[in-house]
Amino acid sequence: MVLVNQEAPDFSEKAVVDGQVVDGFKLSDQRGKYVVLFFYPLDFTFVCPTELHAFQEKLEEFKKRNVEVIGVSTDSWFSHLAWLNTPKNQGGIEGVTYPLVSDFNKSISKSYDVLFEGLGAAYRGLFLIDKNGVVQHQVVNNLPLGRSVGEALRMVDALQFTEEHGEVCPADWKAGDKAMKPTDSGLKEYFAD
Repeated sequence: MVLVNQEAPDFSEKAVVDGQVVDGFKLSDQRGKYVVLFFYPLDFTFVCPTELHAFQEKLEEFKKRNVEVIGVSTDSWFSHLAWLNTPKNQGGIEGVTYPLVSDFNKSISKSYDVLFEGLGAAYRGLFLIDKNGVVQHQVVNNLPLGRSVGEALRMVDALQFTEEHGEVCPADWKAGDKAMKPTDSGLKEYFAD
C-alpha cells in the first residue's frame, strides 16, 4: 500500500518516553512538526539495535530540522523498557531517548502495511510525515537489510527545501546542491551547467 500523499494513519498506544510508560501516545499530537516514524522488527535482535543507536546519534540533527523521531515495534512496553535498560555492549539500546511505541496488538503495523504476518513483527518501514500529518516519503526494507539514517535526513532536507523554495530536488540531491524549477526550462537550465 502506498501512503505517500495521504494522511498518516493516527494511533494512540502505550509508549516508552523518557524512561516512563505513557498511555495514549498519539501521532496526531506531533502536528506542527515533521515526523520520522520508523518500524523495526523486534527488541533484543541483531540489526535493530544498530539502527536505533544510529537514529540516536543523529537525533540532534533531526531536532534542528523540527523533526520528531519515533520508533515502533510489535513488542510490549515491558520489553521496550528492558531493552532500554540493557547496555549497548550487551546488545541493548541504553541511551536511546526518543519515543518507542508498543504496537502489541499490531494495529499500527497493519495500518502502515508493514506487518510481516508470518512473524507477527514489522518490516523495516520508514515514513516521513510533514507538519500537516501527510506522508511525503516511505520506504520498506526486508528484515536483514538495515536502513540508512543519513538517507532519512537527506529526505527531510529535500522536503523542507522544496516547501521553502518551490523547487524540486534531482537525483542524489543534498543540502547545498543545485535544485531546479519544475518546468521544461528549469530542467534545461539544470542540465546546462
